[in-house]
Amino acid sequence: MSVKPDVLVIGAGFAGMYAIYRLRKLGLQVQVLEAGADVGGTWYWNRYPGSRCDVPSLEYSFGFSPDLEQEWDWPEVFSAQPDILNYANHIADRFDLRRSICFNTRATAVTYLEQSNQWQVDTDTGTSYHATYCIMATGCLSVPNKPDIIGAESFQGETYHTGLWPEEPVDLSGKRVGIIGTGSSGVQAIPELAGQSQHLTVFQRTPVYTVPANRKRMRKAVQDEFKENYRQIRAMQQNNRGGVSTFRPVKSVKPDLNRTSQPRQTIDIKSLMPEQRQQQLDQQGLESILGFADIYNDFEANEIANDLFRHNIKRRVKDPQVAEKLLPKNYGLGCKRQVLDRDYYDTFNRDNVLLVDVQENPITAIDSTGVQTTIDHYELDVLVYATGFDAMTGALLNANITGRNGQTLQEKWQFGPVAYLGLQMNGFPNLFTVTGPGSPSVLCNMLVAIEQHINWISQCIVYLKENGINQIEPNASSELTWISHVNDVAKDSMFTAPTCNSWYLGANIPDKPRIFMPYVGGFPQYREHCETEQDNHYPGFTLGRSAEY
Repeated sequence: MSVKPDVLVIGAGFAGMYAIYRLRKLGLQVQVLEAGADVGGTWYWNRYPGSRCDVPSLEYSFGFSPDLEQEWDWPEVFSAQPDILNYANHIADRFDLRRSICFNTRATAVTYLEQSNQWQVDTDTGTSYHATYCIMATGCLSVPNKPDIIGAESFQGETYHTGLWPEEPVDLSGKRVGIIGTGSSGVQAIPELAGQSQHLTVFQRTPVYTVPANRKRMRKAVQDEFKENYRQIRAMQQNNRGGVSTFRPVKSVKPDLNRTSQPRQTIDIKSLMPEQRQQQLDQQGLESILGFADIYNDFEANEIANDLFRHNIKRRVKDPQVAEKLLPKNYGLGCKRQVLDRDYYDTFNRDNVLLVDVQENPITAIDSTGVQTTIDHYELDVLVYATGFDAMTGALLNANITGRNGQTLQEKWQFGPVAYLGLQMNGFPNLFTVTGPGSPSVLCNMLVAIEQHINWISQCIVYLKENGINQIEPNASSELTWISHVNDVAKDSMFTAPTCNSWYLGANIPDKPRIFMPYVGGFPQYREHCETEQDNHYPGFTLGRSAEY
C-alpha cells in the first residue's frame, strides 16, 4: 500500500504539529508519521519523575496564534512535563491536527527516488509513503543512550531509562533504586527518586554545575501582563541570542521569570572585587552569575564564576567528603547545557541517599542483583539509566536515509554532520531537517527555533511551487562554508575548551565523531542568514526541475 501526500513529516512533536498547521494553511496535503501513540515528542517520552523545562513557561510557547496565547494558562513559572504535554494535546485538539498523523508508525527507511523525484518512507506497519518533500521533525533529544555495560541484560530487577519512561506510574516504595547519570535528567529525577524509594544509590561520572529552579506557582497578574504584551515579547525573542525575551512584568512584586534570560551584564565579573561578587550572589542569586559575558570566553573569568558555584555546593552539602565529590573540577561553566535543580544538592543530605563516584570507583559490570564496581557491589531492585541521548544526529542517522546516487546519510556524516543552516544537506534534494546540526537548535528556546524553521521550509516550498521548481538542495560549497563558520564562532568559547566533553560534541556516545553541532552565533544572526537566502531567491542552493514535473 502506498500513500502520496504533498509533504511527509517524520515526528509529531511540536515541530511536526506546527508543520501540519502551517502546511495546511498553504493548501498542501501533509502526512505525519509518529512512532509514539500520541503527540508531544520529547515531552511524550520523557515522563520520568521531576521532568521539567528549563525555559520559562510563558516563553516556551508558540507565537503563531494570538488566540492560543490568550486561552492557555500555565500553572507554574517553569513547567513540569505533564503540563507541557497537556499544552501539546491542547494544540492538537484545537487545530484538529491528529487526522493528519499516523501514530504507532515508525519510519524504517527514507529513500530518495531520483527518477520520480520522490521521497519514499517505509514503515514498520508495512505501508510506504511517497512525497516530493520530506521534513525530518525527529527532535534533537529523541534517541536514548544506554551505555554498554557488561551484564546489563542479566539484571533481574526493574530497568528504566529516563528518556523512555512508562506512561503508567512506577511504584518505588520500599525499593532499593540505583540511578546511573547526573546530567540534566538525572539532576531532575534524583530528588524525586530519593523521596519515593527506600534507598537511592547515585552513580556519578561527571559532577555538574546547577542553578536553583524557580519553583513558584504562576501569578495571575504576571500571566495577564504577558498576554497583554505578547507581540512585543515575540519580537524580543527574535532578537535575543537564546530566543528568550528580556520582558519583565511590572505587576509582580518580585520577578517570576528566570534571571538568566536578562541581558548580559555590561560589566565583567573580573572587574568586580570579591566582596562585590558576593553581594551580587546574595542579592540576585546564583543564576545571575551566568549574566556576565566574560565567563564564556575568558578562562580566568570563567574560573572565578566556577569558584562561586563550587562554594555554593559546599554550603549546601553537609558532608565535606560528599560535597567534594559533587564539585565540578575539570571543566567550566558554558561547556555543558545549564542544569536547573530542585533540591538536588540537599538530596545528598538525606540518610537514604548514597553517592558513588565512578571516576574513582568505576562500574565494572551489572549482574542479576545490582551493580558491581571495582570496590563494592550494590544490591538493587530498580536500575534507572539517566544517561542522556544520542543528541541531534541520532534520530536522523537511525532513520536510514538514502539520497542521490545511493549515498546514505551515515556515509555523508561519517566524519560528523555536514548541513547548510541545519536545514538541508547536499545530495539529499527536498529533504529538510528541523533544528538540525548547524542551527542554534538546543542552544535556543526550542519553540522559537521550531517556528522559524517550519516557516522557512514552508515559504521555500511555496516559492518552488509558484516558480515551477520541484527540487532544492544546498550547494556543496555553501554547505562547507557554513560548517566552517559554525566551527569558527564556537572555537573560542567554553563549549569547545580542551577539557569540555559534552553531548554538544557527541562526546557521550562511543566512536561518535567529535564535532561541535549547534550554532553558537546566536539566534538573531542565524535568522538573518536564513532570511538572506530567501530574500535573494536561494543563492546558496541549487534549484531544479525534474523530468517528471
